[in-house]
Amino acid sequence: MKPHIWFDQYKAREAAEFYTSLLPDSSISYDNHFPMSGGECKVVEFTLAGQPFFGISAGHSMKISPSISFMINFDPSRNPDAAARIDEVWSKLSENGEVMMPLDRYPFSERYGWVSDKYGVSWQLILTNPAGEERPVIVPSLLYTGQVAGKANEAIDFYCSAFKDSKRGTTAPRPEDMGPDKAGTLMFADFYIDQTWLAAMDSAHAHNFGFNEAVSLLIPCETQEEIDHYWSALSADGEPGQCGWLKDKYGVSWQVASTVMFDALKNGSPEQIARITEAFMTMTKVDVATLQRAYDGH
Repeated sequence: MKPHIWFDQYKAREAAEFYTSLLPDSSISYDNHFPMSGGECKVVEFTLAGQPFFGISAGHSMKISPSISFMINFDPSRNPDAAARIDEVWSKLSENGEVMMPLDRYPFSERYGWVSDKYGVSWQLILTNPAGEERPVIVPSLLYTGQVAGKANEAIDFYCSAFKDSKRGTTAPRPEDMGPDKAGTLMFADFYIDQTWLAAMDSAHAHNFGFNEAVSLLIPCETQEEIDHYWSALSADGEPGQCGWLKDKYGVSWQVASTVMFDALKNGSPEQIARITEAFMTMTKVDVATLQRAYDGH
């Protein structure tokens, strides 16, 4: 699974260069641009601290919502310089950004902050020393607000049922009512699906944001059987969309994609890319055989 971020003003490559300068085990693996109806599309694949991402910029923009943020774990048990590093990365991410929670001491961490960077992407930086099973440096985090506040626990069960080899990790429900947040709703939980750790939280406080398409979760599928399974499971009671996009019943956007498409973008000729893109744009659920025929010129 790869978080997929829709950047404004054709800044996908610029943003990827910025992010990969922040942390070790980070690099850009691929970038390209190609024509689309109404303009140009730029794409970039990059890895940040071992977590793969996919960025895109196209002819229209979307406002990135903090409902999906990226938690960065600075663990002193793995890096003795973690306390200094969290301040350094915070300084870079907060420059020309928007601080949502200042980098400070909180009951749950000696050092924590939440910031939206200059590209609008939201990050939670935390100094942590976890006991038990190790977590990755980057953990995508889903915040359930508005009409879906209080449904994070239910959503985790839903996602774990859709993916093989899934499991729940830490679960920290509220022990009592805390303002508008009711007892039993999630202060924090994490779970493992599609070889990726994610986190989830509830917040019944007033927010001016919710889930949207600007940050989605991309599932690259090898076969039509995989596509059919994830499309059916995740779109149940949700909103199927175009080109493999869907919104689940909680409003989270997913892309159920084919590796044939990514192979074409990376390795195809301009003619092959044009053919497969034209076929792809007509689809709702992705049809692997149709994409392959377009790629092959049949």
